[in-house]
Amino acid sequence: MRKLILGIVLATTSLFGLAAQAEEFEAGKNYVELEKPVPVAQPGKIEVVEVFWYGCPHCYQFEPVLNPWVEKLPKDVAFHRIPALFGKIWDIHGQLFLTLETMGVEQKVHDAVFAAIHKEGKKLATPDEMADFLVGQGVDREAFLGTYNSFAVKGNMEKVRKQAMSYKIAGVPTMVINGKYRFDISSAGGPEHMLELADSLIAKERAAQ
Repeated sequence: MRKLILGIVLATTSLFGLAAQAEEFEAGKNYVELEKPVPVAQPGKIEVVEVFWYGCPHCYQFEPVLNPWVEKLPKDVAFHRIPALFGKIWDIHGQLFLTLETMGVEQKVHDAVFAAIHKEGKKLATPDEMADFLVGQGVDREAFLGTYNSFAVKGNMEKVRKQAMSYKIAGVPTMVINGKYRFDISSAGGPEHMLELADSLIAKERAAQ
């Protein structure tokens, strides 16, 4: 399973920078409509979820495209990230993200974690290694370690695991709109088209309300 997931992640490399395959997005081709919609965290808002992994190079490359888009989302749209938990280092990095989220750290720390792994070659594979790195980002070491091993974070791990399973994701980055529509960089035709598709599905959900 892990080899399959990594294969799917790596297979998206050639799709970066490609033009959209069609002028209009199509269900079954560019995105999947889930048979059973997944409940959203904030009823009354259109939810956008990105499923990612800190170790994924395409998730890292997607960040500079995604973040400006997120900043401009209208008030009726709620954006959330959740980590993909496929075992081993995926779970370790997922627990790292959920710890930082629980601590309410700034976006710049999230960005710094990505850069540490992909630019500096850090593995961030143990709590101590994470804590040593995060001290340099202004995060209190003991507070991080205490939160990392907390019941709250472990509970969130199980919640996120079930959520991702409900989406039936097979690779990252993947986006899910309002618990109904799932797509990835491959199906959308590239990172920019991924956000165009997200905008299209957000508009579809808004019109249906």
